[in-house]
Amino acid sequence: MNPQAKLVFITSLLLGSTITISSNHWIMAWTGLEINTLAILPMISKSHHPRAIEAATKYFLVQAAASALILFSSMTNAWHTGQWDITQLTSPESCTILTAAIAMKLGLAPFHFWFPEVLQGCSLITGLVLSTVIKFPPITLLLMTSQSLNPTMMTIMAILSVALGGWMGLNQTQTRKILAFSSISHLGWMAIIITYSPKLALLNFYLYVMMTAAVFLTLNSMKTLKLSTLMTAWTKTPSMSMMLMLTLLSLAGLPPLTGFLPKWLIIQELTKQEMASTATIIALLSLLSLFFYLRLAYCATITLPPHTTNHMKQWYTNKPTNVSVAILVTMSITLLPISPMIPTIV
Repeated sequence: MNPQAKLVFITSLLLGSTITISSNHWIMAWTGLEINTLAILPMISKSHHPRAIEAATKYFLVQAAASALILFSSMTNAWHTGQWDITQLTSPESCTILTAAIAMKLGLAPFHFWFPEVLQGCSLITGLVLSTVIKFPPITLLLMTSQSLNPTMMTIMAILSVALGGWMGLNQTQTRKILAFSSISHLGWMAIIITYSPKLALLNFYLYVMMTAAVFLTLNSMKTLKLSTLMTAWTKTPSMSMMLMLTLLSLAGLPPLTGFLPKWLIIQELTKQEMASTATIIALLSLLSLFFYLRLAYCATITLPPHTTNHMKQWYTNKPTNVSVAILVTMSITLLPISPMIPTIV
């Protein structure tokens, strides 16, 4: 892609996100979301491969439907209350329509079907943008309207997301699809807590962005798109394979690592809200995701390729590790010791 064009699209992404995050009026928030959608479409379809064009078309149709629903819900609320302020979402019908629209924007179950297909059709860097930057404005809208959201509806959608994100990722062999289902599962953890503790949901989102960025950038450095390639990558970049394993275990939420922190705090908060049964269900469902994270980690570091004739070992490269990858991986592994400070921040 032309560097000038890429600069325009990245600037538009930042502009759209900033407009949505800083706006109080529904029309301005909608405008920012539209700028984001139009900026990411050329980045998805830049390879001119039929799969990329298909992914861009699916993304456009889903986002257009979600934007129409956001406009409809805000107009319905303005009709009932006479104001366009985002925080004054008091009409129950508007709340339900808005929740469905933002779930479509984010890829929350049961509106998640487009997300793995779109992620599979684009490059790893575009996939990283879709999994992190693009999700920030809709999450912000959910945070701003968290007092008006229906807790039962959010809990059902969250449990569905964690269940389907784990279940559908079990038999995948493409790393981008596995990360898409991982994203759906993590969004479920954010959705379940957003009505009770919005700051905790935001903390979860920040840590998710950090760990997902580390995984995507590591896979991009290793040029790994499927598990069979990942199984031979240890001969080429052993240090990257080790970092990938630790980051994946952190993303899975295993206790000594950073990823355990949001799950621990969310389960604690749900127990305080007398939702111990819901906390138990969502914790047990996250074991499904743990299986495919362990599978990825196993493929990255432990296995030898089953057939050396089909899987040629790659040459070892003494290339230095990217600084951003090293910083993100370090934070993804070592942030848990500062967790006693989190309650004072949150």
